[in-house]
Amino acid sequence: MSKFFVVGDVTADLMYFVKALPEAGGEVTVTRAVTEPGGAGGTIATALARLGHEVTIATCIGQGPFSELALKNVLASGVDISHVQRDPNLQTGSVILLVTPDAQRTMISSTGASRNLDAAYLKADAIRSCDALVMSAYSLVGGLQREYAVKALSIARQAGLTTFIDMGSGAVNALQDRLISLVQNVDYILMNQKELFTLTGQESISEAIEELALEGIQRVIVKVGEMGSIVVTPELNELIEALEIDGVLDSTGAGDYYTAAFAHGIMQGYDLQHAARFGNVAGALNTTAVGAQKVVVTADMLDDYAEDMLAVEN
Repeated sequence: MSKFFVVGDVTADLMYFVKALPEAGGEVTVTRAVTEPGGAGGTIATALARLGHEVTIATCIGQGPFSELALKNVLASGVDISHVQRDPNLQTGSVILLVTPDAQRTMISSTGASRNLDAAYLKADAIRSCDALVMSAYSLVGGLQREYAVKALSIARQAGLTTFIDMGSGAVNALQDRLISLVQNVDYILMNQKELFTLTGQESISEAIEELALEGIQRVIVKVGEMGSIVVTPELNELIEALEIDGVLDSTGAGDYYTAAFAHGIMQGYDLQHAARFGNVAGALNTTAVGAQKVVVTADMLDDYAEDMLAVEN
């Protein structure tokens, strides 16, 4: 297995299930309320550790009741938290999610201490000792955390690590095309279809991919929901079909599970298509329980489901 260095937020997710979103100034009663660990960084790190990898996370938490919850599964899965910083003045980041019966999520985010991840405490040798770096693009949005993220990427590239960037709607909306220059030299960039269109200003996947290629971005993985994911390189443009699954309850964290499983596949030596198949499996399984990190996906599970999918394709 591989050694991963993960840069990204850990949060407390406050999930409220509603029959419909309230109108402006209105009020609705929830059918269920759940509080779970979340955040792209924490979810990716937890998923990678459960897949059997050695994982270190760099993030910043704050004070208050959310700090313990945010790290609950990170700690339980054995992730190294020696690079977790703590801000004495702010609360740990949190996200309010309003989930409707179609599993769509409306989110209100508080970054809390996350943006105060300080590059002054970054230890280059900790990154150099790893095989891969996985970063949430939210880390590039601003504050001290942006300096940390840019420096970590630079160290990883110079040390020859394999690098992965997981986009997010908030990061893409905040930075838009400015994000492109920050990720041009990353080995693998993963995003969903909406993020792709926002990032490029295009309205079709083919035009958006062409736009990224002109910017020097050559390897892109586009998550297209129930259709699966599209693998794009100069030599390849292929749709990898999704794992069909019943009982979808909540899509929170599905994209992060995809990223972790894809990175797992690449670092285990599989080709892009099979790594994407792993991503599709992990993302689908994630949706069968409530909470970003609730489902435990193991390497054996990925292998079994992916082999079954491959047999059907052939």
